[in-house]
Amino acid sequence: MADEELVQEEKKSGKLKWIIIAVVLIGLGVGGYFGYTMYFAAPDEAAQAEQAAQDVGKGDGQEVAEGQIVPLPVFLVNLADPLGRRYLKLGLEVEVRDAQAMEALAKYEAKIKDTLLLLLSSKTYDSLSTMKAKVELKQEVADRLNQIIGKGSVLRVYITEMVIQ
Repeated sequence: MADEELVQEEKKSGKLKWIIIAVVLIGLGVGGYFGYTMYFAAPDEAAQAEQAAQDVGKGDGQEVAEGQIVPLPVFLVNLADPLGRRYLKLGLEVEVRDAQAMEALAKYEAKIKDTLLLLLSSKTYDSLSTMKAKVELKQEVADRLNQIIGKGSVLRVYITEMVIQ
């Protein structure tokens, strides 16, 4: 009888051992998948957004040329959220083609501020929260500036500061 109890106890501990091993292996599998998606799959999305930004700059047939970088004033606007409690603080620098474009930026500063304030205040938090939305915002700013100072004068727009609160 003592032998039967010993054999049954060994069987129970053997089953328990296999259950623990299975749970640990499943946990490692889930952790490995989570680690892969967070650390290895995320750079692909960032690379796609960066490629999209480069494609947007090349899409209108402009040559990739070095220009002069001009800082714009920092913009602080209320976002168009339903409750109206969100703010956007945005710092921009603009790469322009030549000195004439720099002079035009200074000459039309009031128009530029007005246009960009209207553009930025029409945005919502949701429309600015993704990487794609930020790239589109840069393109919209470049388009608006090119309308004011002349087609093709603005090569690129750089976001130097962005705070949404």
